[in-house]
Amino acid sequence: MLDVFFRKLLWGGLLAACLPAFSVPQTGRQQAQQCATCHGLQGLAIMANTPHLAGQPDVYLIEQLKAFRNGQRQHAIMSLIAKPLSDAEIENLAQWFSSQQIEIKQ
Repeated sequence: MLDVFFRKLLWGGLLAACLPAFSVPQTGRQQAQQCATCHGLQGLAIMANTPHLAGQPDVYLIEQLKAFRNGQRQHAIMSLIAKPLSDAEIENLAQWFSSQQIEIKQ
């Protein structure tokens, strides 16, 4: 009886621990609407001289957004967009764009 209880407890704990990870990319997807004009919703840039974000490592994206936010990196548009973002919003965006898989064909 206790064995069944502990198994259910273990599975319940694992499921609860995994659920936030599944919802973060979707939260980032919703936040990425503001990025879509230049970078595309999937992170494939639509405008010239705009970098693709899809598939970039989340650590890199977080670092760059924080640099725009705190003024270490300057860009007329990105500095304004990044300024009000919280750390959680930056992480959500980074996880969304890094989760987008791209394929390069020759």
